[in-house]
Amino acid sequence: MKKLHNLVLFVGLASVQAHSATILQYHHVSEKLPPVTSVSEDTFKSHLEHLKKGNYNVIALDELLNHLKQGKHLPLNTVAITFDDGYDNNIEAAAPLLERFNFPYTIFVNPKLIDEGKSYVMTWDELRALSKRGALIANHSAQHDYLHIRQSGESEQQWAKRISHDLTWSQQRINAEIGHNYPYIAYPYGEFDSALQSLVQKLGLIGIGQHSGAVGPTTDFTRIPRFPASGIYSNLKTLKVKIDSLPFEIDQLAYNNSVTKERRPSVTITFKSKDFSKHQLACFVSGVGRAELTWRSESQVTVTSPERLPKGRSRYNCTAPSKTHKGRFHWFSQPWVIQIN
Repeated sequence: MKKLHNLVLFVGLASVQAHSATILQYHHVSEKLPPVTSVSEDTFKSHLEHLKKGNYNVIALDELLNHLKQGKHLPLNTVAITFDDGYDNNIEAAAPLLERFNFPYTIFVNPKLIDEGKSYVMTWDELRALSKRGALIANHSAQHDYLHIRQSGESEQQWAKRISHDLTWSQQRINAEIGHNYPYIAYPYGEFDSALQSLVQKLGLIGIGQHSGAVGPTTDFTRIPRFPASGIYSNLKTLKVKIDSLPFEIDQLAYNNSVTKERRPSVTITFKSKDFSKHQLACFVSGVGRAELTWRSESQVTVTSPERLPKGRSRYNCTAPSKTHKGRFHWFSQPWVIQIN
């Protein structure tokens, strides 16, 4: 099994709980667009009210990631808010509410789609206006392609050259239009493979996904997790638990590739330390049920689906109640893209 070492590890820090946070992901704030990626203005407002009333430390994404990279303290209730795709309802509905609550936020955009004047995304003028009002504008690739997919007859080297150009060109366009250049790439569709992770690291970027989980000192900065907060995930009753979640302290992940033809892929997790009881770790497979857990030592477990996964995106979600923070759960997600010819 190929080992994927965490690309960013922080040694000798205080407890993971003192250096942890959650990131929320939205797309549309609208009742007129696809429910799966949308949240109504009233529901979105209720999320923001919960954060305000709960005295959460809502900070900009760059501040959150810089604190983790530098090993600086983060209050336990730290949250960042992000949007993917730069839809026009972000400025019409989301921005006024966020500004009312004085919450910073990040919008990941596709520069080529903006340049082409697509009617459903914000213009550069609108993004500049939001930037002046405090929003961070960052990279979501040039035109929302599946970045890990090779074109017909394309070699690994040709793929790397094409994607490198896509990401660096997008960074340059955002910098030219907005005036800032945050080294982040939110993977379109949340999909990434090992080669893309390595390329992102080589380009000096931080890769951000759509798989759930909290972030902390041992988070791999080529696969930052976020909690989707739209559609079926917008229910505040369940979202509260996710916002309050904690990262596992993971020393190493081992799996062949997150984009795979394996129908029952495995991931082996080696914990750096455990703030949970081994018997309370539970992992679930999206659309299937409980995963099979094989403990190889007190600090290492292998997670496998009991059934063959269908084509497309799947996920293993692992949780365990914290020993030191009652009512809070550690949370980790392993995303998969199952390829079937």
